[in-house]
Amino acid sequence: MTVILEINTLVWLGELSERYARRVTLGDVPEEVWDGIALPGIDAVWLMGVWRRSPAGRRIALDDPSLRAAFRAVFPGPPGTDDGLRDTDVTGSPYCVRDYVADATLGGPDGLAAARARLAARGLRLVLDHVPHHIAPDHPWTATHPERLVRGTAADLARAPDAYVETGSGHVYARARDPYFPPWPDVVQLNAFHTALRDATVDTLVAIGDQADGVRCDMAMLLMNDIFTGTWGEAAGPVPAEDFWTYVIPRVRARHPDLLFIAEAYWGREQPLLRQGFDLCYDKGLYDRLVQPDASASGSAAGAADAVRHHLRGRPGDLPGLVRFLENHDEPRAAAVLPGERGRAAAVTVATLPGATLWHEGQFEGRRTHLPVFLTRRPREPVDAPLRDFHPRLLRAAATVRRGEWRPVTAEGWPDNDSHRSLLAWTWTTAEARHLVVVNYSDRPAQARLPLPWPGLRGRSVRLTDLLTERTYDRDGHELAERGLYVDLEPWHVHVFGVDRPGADTEHQGAGRGAG
Repeated sequence: MTVILEINTLVWLGELSERYARRVTLGDVPEEVWDGIALPGIDAVWLMGVWRRSPAGRRIALDDPSLRAAFRAVFPGPPGTDDGLRDTDVTGSPYCVRDYVADATLGGPDGLAAARARLAARGLRLVLDHVPHHIAPDHPWTATHPERLVRGTAADLARAPDAYVETGSGHVYARARDPYFPPWPDVVQLNAFHTALRDATVDTLVAIGDQADGVRCDMAMLLMNDIFTGTWGEAAGPVPAEDFWTYVIPRVRARHPDLLFIAEAYWGREQPLLRQGFDLCYDKGLYDRLVQPDASASGSAAGAADAVRHHLRGRPGDLPGLVRFLENHDEPRAAAVLPGERGRAAAVTVATLPGATLWHEGQFEGRRTHLPVFLTRRPREPVDAPLRDFHPRLLRAAATVRRGEWRPVTAEGWPDNDSHRSLLAWTWTTAEARHLVVVNYSDRPAQARLPLPWPGLRGRSVRLTDLLTERTYDRDGHELAERGLYVDLEPWHVHVFGVDRPGADTEHQGAGRGAG
């Protein structure tokens, strides 16, 4: 099970420089900082935004009214002050790549190599970005390899200046876009159908694989044949017989067989991308269901839990290949959309399911400001002490629990009480250990019986130890086998149980509300 921590590299290094009163680059991050990142339960770090950014992209960002409005929402104070937006706060987007070379301001290639070595010494893998869909308007390819891009004409530029751009090389190119939104103003469109672009992508990914252990591929579904055809039509040329990723990934794996491929993917494209060679794909569907309002269209208070349950049953074979998250640099901060106990219930859910888990630097401290990736700094925010204390316990518990066979548990209720529908539950089982996770994902108390899948419960006392609280509950094994475990959970409360037989001299602790 892969657990990834995403770090906004530029902002992070800026804050470290302020803390240590010197310029900190990737090559000289203090050892205690790396130690603080290497939390038990984290096994990979995604250093987001290490590549050389585009000066042309920065100029576009500074002049774009909608982007300026987003920046001012983060820094609403008087312009030029600490609480107001300064032009120096704005840099090119990390997804407007000028060149796949570690930016000199971050420490360059040597600094990146040093960071990878520091992570490896702590048992952590390094994940870096690749943007296969578009490049900066001042990327060298716009002058030297126009065949790798979707081209336009002077007439196109005159007809649709928001959709086309003339670069410094004199060529007209399409601005990059997905089919559901206007074009992005600061990037130009690569041609997924052209063999020269596919081969260049292989070379780029091989070079990234020389520097990292994994690669997160931005908007990976946009390169798929059917989506690219629907977006660009004849402008892209003939549709190849082979899909983009089935062409690219095997050729990269020939050089880097263990490189972890992660797809940012939406629109239900996870399964096809996994079949095309990705190891992991974003599970945006789970995220959407966790942040939706509590009530479904039918008015049930169990609406969100029902939606999550239905989602997990949809493609059980794909669950190990999905990346669960509550926030990343594209989504709002979890503390803002999932406050308090609800956020903790959602965190337990994503952390204890099969597949990978993605956490975002600042999430554990309860940051609430969503930062546009164009900005070099972020506002100061108070630390949420309960969240800061909760997440290390959850990371340790999840690392213990997620072993062996995962199996969903169907909660059972009573004719006059359907609150069991608010409960999400599953077990993890190995030859040596058994665990049960129960989450009340609703704003009402919930009671249920949970049938347990384990034989050999009868004729013994069974101890349940909540790994988050260390509280223990002793139960009669015969009752567990016959009727299941009775649970009574307050709104948004959870149990992460280790299930074992206590020693003869172990003191019994009462359950109270929770497990019964």
